[in-house]
Amino acid sequence: MGSNRVDETINETISETIIEEIGKIKLNLKHYPGQDYYCDGDVEDELLSIAKDYAQVEYPRLIEERRSWPILYHLSPLRENIVEWLPIDKSMKVLEVGSGCGAVTGALARKAGEVTCIDLSKKRSLINAYRHMDDENVTIHVGNFQDIEPDLPADYDYICLIGVLEYGKAYIQSKTPYEDFLKILEKHRKKDGHIVIAIENKLGLKYWAGCKEDHLGTWFSSLEDYPDGGVIRTFTRKGLIQIAKRCGFSEIAMYYPYPDYKFMTCLYSDERLPRRGELSSNLRNFDRERLQLFDEKLVYDTLIREGQYPLFANSYVMVLGSELPVKYAKYSNDRADEFKIKTCLTHRKIDGAIVKQIEKHPLSDAAKEHIEQMYCAYEKLSERFDGGNLQVNRCELVREDGSGDAAGDLYAVFEYLEGKTMEELLDAYLEKNDMEGFQLLFDKYLACISYRQEMPITDYDLIFANILISADGQGYLIDYEWTFAKQMEVKEIAFRAIYCYLLENEKRNKLDLDLILKKLEITELDAAQYRQQEAAFQKYVTGKRMSMGEIREAIGQPVYSLSEFSMVPPAEKQKGKTQIYEDTGDGFHEQDSYFLEETFQEEKELQLLVENGRLAVRIDPCSDTCIVSLRQLKWNDTPVAFKNKMFSTNGFRVGDGVFAFETEDPNFTLTLSGFEQKSENILKVFMQVTRMPKETIGRMKKKKGLF
Repeated sequence: MGSNRVDETINETISETIIEEIGKIKLNLKHYPGQDYYCDGDVEDELLSIAKDYAQVEYPRLIEERRSWPILYHLSPLRENIVEWLPIDKSMKVLEVGSGCGAVTGALARKAGEVTCIDLSKKRSLINAYRHMDDENVTIHVGNFQDIEPDLPADYDYICLIGVLEYGKAYIQSKTPYEDFLKILEKHRKKDGHIVIAIENKLGLKYWAGCKEDHLGTWFSSLEDYPDGGVIRTFTRKGLIQIAKRCGFSEIAMYYPYPDYKFMTCLYSDERLPRRGELSSNLRNFDRERLQLFDEKLVYDTLIREGQYPLFANSYVMVLGSELPVKYAKYSNDRADEFKIKTCLTHRKIDGAIVKQIEKHPLSDAAKEHIEQMYCAYEKLSERFDGGNLQVNRCELVREDGSGDAAGDLYAVFEYLEGKTMEELLDAYLEKNDMEGFQLLFDKYLACISYRQEMPITDYDLIFANILISADGQGYLIDYEWTFAKQMEVKEIAFRAIYCYLLENEKRNKLDLDLILKKLEITELDAAQYRQQEAAFQKYVTGKRMSMGEIREAIGQPVYSLSEFSMVPPAEKQKGKTQIYEDTGDGFHEQDSYFLEETFQEEKELQLLVENGRLAVRIDPCSDTCIVSLRQLKWNDTPVAFKNKMFSTNGFRVGDGVFAFETEDPNFTLTLSGFEQKSENILKVFMQVTRMPKETIGRMKKKKGLF
């Protein structure tokens, strides 16, 4: 009996040392090695301070004020989108491997009954714990995954690896680390559970367009299959699927988060791929400078037309397990709280049949009323357009738990309709330069939206993308989120539709806007007023917060376009190179010369190795007419005077150490007979070279009276 009490006391003491509580969060330190083996430096101290001192509702303000990539990356609420769409409920258990500072932990905690996190860093786990300290269903294990894994149960409904698989070679020491990683995780998956992997695509279009590789910060390294080695590896769609199949998985679904998985605003799938014109938010790299080698939106449109989007999506989400209902999701949570919603295309089993439907869910308590107002808009717009040529897509309100009582939050369900949007049809006319067809369809649009315009109900967002034309020609209003109980002029609604249409794609600029404004009887004063109203409406929707585009500008990473680079032909590039000749005893010859491997630069700092026994060295600063300012000339660290008889040039002096060359073969020669030589000698030259037209050099020569 006494022995048992001693054992209990020992166990309690061990328990106290391995469990640390932060609010309601438990940190399990049983396998913590005693020190963090990786750290991002001072920014982690800043993040910990924020997590301790500020509520999460203040994070958007802090992101705007501090204008820092790490602060945005770790604290942005948009990070949660990558897991928010998963059908997790309070009956489920979730394992999050590589939880870091908790970017997605909060979303998992709100949805699941129990969340287990694993991360190697204690400091990052503390940040996670402090920011979610009110969540009593979260336990964070600190330490190496392979040490912690044997202690985990085998009944997780969801196992999430968000930005983790690419580090598999560092986690798992084997010849097949990625496969072995998944096989280990599979042991902890419930029979009907899922493994969810989010990762960059090594062939993502943003890398072709000039973004640096996300992990290494180098251009084109993933496209070149990581030629410098290292532990980081991302994969193509095919590569990911092959890894899963080698592990024995047969139920594999691929999703495509856009712009990428870090700040996802849209999620596509093989059942609902992006349509032409949808992918316009491409300048979304916040961490470092980038090139812009082409317009990604236009290239995406080409890839979509050719059926190649999945190959070049910037990121992937691979779901292993039975089919999930969500096939598409669009997040509008960069808005004011009262308008934050999620729009989904789902395939749900209803009465034994698979039913496609569009759903709109609130993403905040404040947005619940906004969802309920959609049904009111449906009723009132249906009344207005009854008898006209535009039908309003049917809407109903459903409880989240399907109970029909007040237990669950309401969401709006819309009928899924097949057809093409008016935007797609108008684009087709523009591509064919069929302006008459464009105008006829635009006239039909005007006729539809003009029907019973005197009624005090208006959909302000009656843009072309929100009108669907079925195969039999019937028009449907498919999205009427922004409906107001007031009468508005048709020309104002039509102007906004055209205004948004033109802003989204430069290819549409061929449209004669003046002709349309004349048709609508809109004056320049009217147009200016409508643009101001649109700006005010956008601020009404987003509130006082900055958009992601504005945050990117505030962080200040530059974007370099091709127009900023001098596109010099090869022959011109050769002209800009410096050529070195050495006299080995019988004068200067091309075979004894060499070019320095450089592109043309005005500032040239040369350090030339000259072997013992050379009689002279000649330097051709370029192969063009030019002016050269010799800032410094040293032989074995001894300065050489330009008036020294050992120094000669075929140019003419225009200033102290400044020479002009009217020839395309400019050169300086240093005769070495007057200098002490070693076995190896160093000739240092620092000069500024400015290529100038021959005529300009000639005028300078004439002015100096040299001919």
